[in-house]
Amino acid sequence: MDCRNNCGACCVAPSISSSLPSMPDGKPPGVACIHLSHDFRCLIYDHPQRPKVCGEFKADPLVCGNSREEAMILLSDLEHGAAPSGLS
Repeated sequence: MDCRNNCGACCVAPSISSSLPSMPDGKPPGVACIHLSHDFRCLIYDHPQRPKVCGEFKADPLVCGNSREEAMILLSDLEHGAAPSGLS
């Protein structure tokens, strides 16, 4: 699966414990990474300091669903150790 345009759920829903440029302590869940653009694109995608966890994330229907809204729910549920919920 390719990343969908205007999503960025993977840059908002999960926490990132790795250091990021200008975010030395990472980011908490539910908070947008400061490197996420207004159109939900990663501004450091090709940057050598992009965290390994970000580079290893692969879009998949199981975690990305069929929309940005579903991706936010699925990734938030995974972040909190819950079984996916709220989807019909």
